[in-house]
Amino acid sequence: MANTKPHFLSLRYRLMMFLCLSSAFVLILVWVFVTQFMQPLYNHYIYKHLLNQVNTVVSIIESSTEPISTRTLPIMDAKVSSSFESSLLSAIQSRKLDASNTCFDLADSTLQHVTGFENLYPCLLHEASFTTSINGKTSIWNGSVVESLRATVLSQGYVKKELVVDKNASTRQMAVGRVAKNGDETYSVIFCTSLARIDEAGVVLGQLMPWIFLCLMAFSVVASWLFSRWFTNPLTKLSHATRKLADGDYSVRVNVPETDEIGLLAADFNHMAGEVSRAAQLQRDLLANVSHDLRTPLTLIKGYAETVRDLTGDDPDKRTAQLDVIVDETDRLSGLVNSVMELSKMSSGTDKPEKVRFDLSQLCEEVAQRYEAVCAQNGYTLKLELPQAETDCTVCADPAMMERVLHNLLGNAMHHIGPDNVFILRVTAPEKGTVRVEVADHGAGIAKEDLPYIFDRYYRSRSDAGKAGTGLGLSITKAIFQSHGFRFGVNSTLGEGSCFWFEAKDQD
Repeated sequence: MANTKPHFLSLRYRLMMFLCLSSAFVLILVWVFVTQFMQPLYNHYIYKHLLNQVNTVVSIIESSTEPISTRTLPIMDAKVSSSFESSLLSAIQSRKLDASNTCFDLADSTLQHVTGFENLYPCLLHEASFTTSINGKTSIWNGSVVESLRATVLSQGYVKKELVVDKNASTRQMAVGRVAKNGDETYSVIFCTSLARIDEAGVVLGQLMPWIFLCLMAFSVVASWLFSRWFTNPLTKLSHATRKLADGDYSVRVNVPETDEIGLLAADFNHMAGEVSRAAQLQRDLLANVSHDLRTPLTLIKGYAETVRDLTGDDPDKRTAQLDVIVDETDRLSGLVNSVMELSKMSSGTDKPEKVRFDLSQLCEEVAQRYEAVCAQNGYTLKLELPQAETDCTVCADPAMMERVLHNLLGNAMHHIGPDNVFILRVTAPEKGTVRVEVADHGAGIAKEDLPYIFDRYYRSRSDAGKAGTGLGLSITKAIFQSHGFRFGVNSTLGEGSCFWFEAKDQD
């Protein structure tokens, strides 16, 4: 018997390992993201936001058809055109420009202020002196930082600087600028905003992450243990039931209320167990039937052989009669063995049909003619109902197997013939390429509970109890139908008779 204890490589433990490792991977990923990538990603987002602001103002300046500012004397303040001010105000109202928590500076080629707004406190852009930091490198600016940035923009066309108020970086801001041209005049456009101290938040989260990791991993282990137990419990039940079934307990069933794939698997197992139980019962019935059928002819053979040997003597008539009994019983045993062997070959697929195209109606007529003598001898009537001569009854099948099917069905009908001593062989063509054959009798009929099993091997209906035979004829017929892929069945009413039918096709 297989080991029933859970193994560390069992489905349950592998499922637990998968869930725990998945949780650990996600936590480590979050940890790395928080500690390594949060600050750079945030700074990049601020940079893209400021660059969009700068590009919006540059676009307004360069699209203006008239000067945006005038300055009568170098020492006097510049006068900004009303159209430019309206364009800036419209951009702010339409949210193309974000004036909140932002400092905007616009200067001309003389490095003098033209216009702007300052909604940032403290504004490091307009401080007299402080420390600047670019990519971790710091430098101290003397004089106006904004003038230095203006000069950089006008000379290089672009600037990006990270500003800090001291070495401890208690206040950090980012400035982004671009050059803009309006006619013959050149302007520097600079936006500045504050940087949140995301790196400090990352440090705090980095210190908390080990504890978070431990708590979540503990939770993951417990949750995965419970989940894997719930998930594999139906499979464990199926495993135990399978071992019981293998040990011969065919009454075992699995109660799985779920309707998912495992529930369907349990339902299929229960159906399989029922079929195995029924097959085992049929096998026991076969052994009983075959034992009975073998015992009688063997007893007769032995008895008559002893009689011939000991008592008959020189009486030729008695000896001939007794030897005829021995021969008949031997033929009966040979037929029984041949039927069992034929069923075995058909069920295992050893005998495959050799399909050809032929007229099934003509074959039915030929088979029916062979029953004329036995019908005349017993007072039976076989009614042959064939379609009109022009009806195409061509099918693709093995003629020898179809002949065996007709003999089995006609023999079964004659065995259960009714008081009117009439049985029927009917051939119809319900549609093109399909031929339907029916064999009907007016006998006692088949009980409704027996109909689903009437074609099963060794099965015998209640009305056949005690009769000779093993019930192999219809089983062989079923195997032939299945090898051809034909539809077949039986319709029956108690007291009125039965009708066995099949539909053959004109295609492989």
